Amino acid sequence: MTTLQAARPAGRLDRLLAALTTVRAPHQAAVFRIGLSAVVLAFLLREWPNRHVLYGDRSPLSFELAQVLVREERTFTVLVWGDGALWFEAVYVVTMAAALAVLLGWRTRGTTVVLMAGVLSIVNRNTLVGDGGDNVVRIMVIYLVFTRCAQVWSLDARRARLRADRGTRDTAWPAHDPVGLLLWAASVAVLVPLSSYDARGWHLVFWTLWAVQGLWCAAELWFPRREFRAVLDAAGAMLHNAAMAVIMAQVCLVYATAGWYKIQGSRWQEGSALYYALHLDYFTPWPGLSGALAGSTVLVLALSYATVTVQVAFPFTLANRRVKNVLLAVMIAEHLGIAVVLGIPFLSMAMVVCDAVFLPTAFLVALGARCTRLAVRLRGVPSAKARPFPSTG
Repeated sequence: MTTLQAARPAGRLDRLLAALTTVRAPHQAAVFRIGLSAVVLAFLLREWPNRHVLYGDRSPLSFELAQVLVREERTFTVLVWGDGALWFEAVYVVTMAAALAVLLGWRTRGTTVVLMAGVLSIVNRNTLVGDGGDNVVRIMVIYLVFTRCAQVWSLDARRARLRADRGTRDTAWPAHDPVGLLLWAASVAVLVPLSSYDARGWHLVFWTLWAVQGLWCAAELWFPRREFRAVLDAAGAMLHNAAMAVIMAQVCLVYATAGWYKIQGSRWQEGSALYYALHLDYFTPWPGLSGALAGSTVLVLALSYATVTVQVAFPFTLANRRVKNVLLAVMIAEHLGIAVVLGIPFLSMAMVVCDAVFLPTAFLVALGARCTRLAVRLRGVPSAKARPFPSTG
């Protein structure tokens, strides 16, 4: 074998490793982070007056029944560790704070974990009052933990850029990031009591995430320019890429499953499924609008068949970018229509956020630039002095 022939496989392997260890789709991950945390925050704010009845101490699902439900479903929630109103309020408020922190991209390595624990705790306290959107959110907040979703459009990216501008990367880590060190150390006060409860193995997950964060901090402190830090960055990038791929696969699975199940239903086959949905009192927030849509046989038939066609076809269009983008716009419009007509906004918003991971990078970059110009104009800063939205990737 000649030297040139031997170099070709090595070159291909190098390119493959470079592709695997480079953070992919940072803008899509940022949109996913912003959208998912916004959905959680909006939901918690909307249910603030009803929080005790839905998930708290005044819920029809009593504390004892909730414990039985959690054991049978083998789910995780910290709200079964105590039935006091103060404990519930603390969990609810902390989850809202975590959603806001993730939305802004502040300390996302830790706040995404807090958001995951809070969302699972609240939703799993009473899984009988969901509308489908809670299932999507429960799954996606777990995936969010494993993404590097703050590479762009976040306070973390801004802090990293300012630190690089000041040339402080080689200084002692606690000297320029004491808040991160304090938050990491203070989390022990939560993890130690967690280990004493029956958390269905979740305490091992949280301790592992805490140890990984500590390892990352140690690399920042002692090995900022060594191969050990590069290996951690590469591992984090590979985990991010895998998480984004799983998110996309999960969305395709949701649509494919929903579409194929609809095909098997006689109401969807004859095109009348939407007609009956528009006559359900629970799904008619605007009776006049629902009546007008249900009164058109052709429109009901077209929308019913279009829904099934789009859901079944979407996973097969990913190989063609143009067709995928057109179908993606149709699906987003469909979810927005469902949010208005059927009155289930949080399910629709959650699915729109999931759809956003398939948006083209060029579109997201252009959208980010336009938002930056708008923000600059609102602040009254001359455009010549304006800097683009901070990004580290």
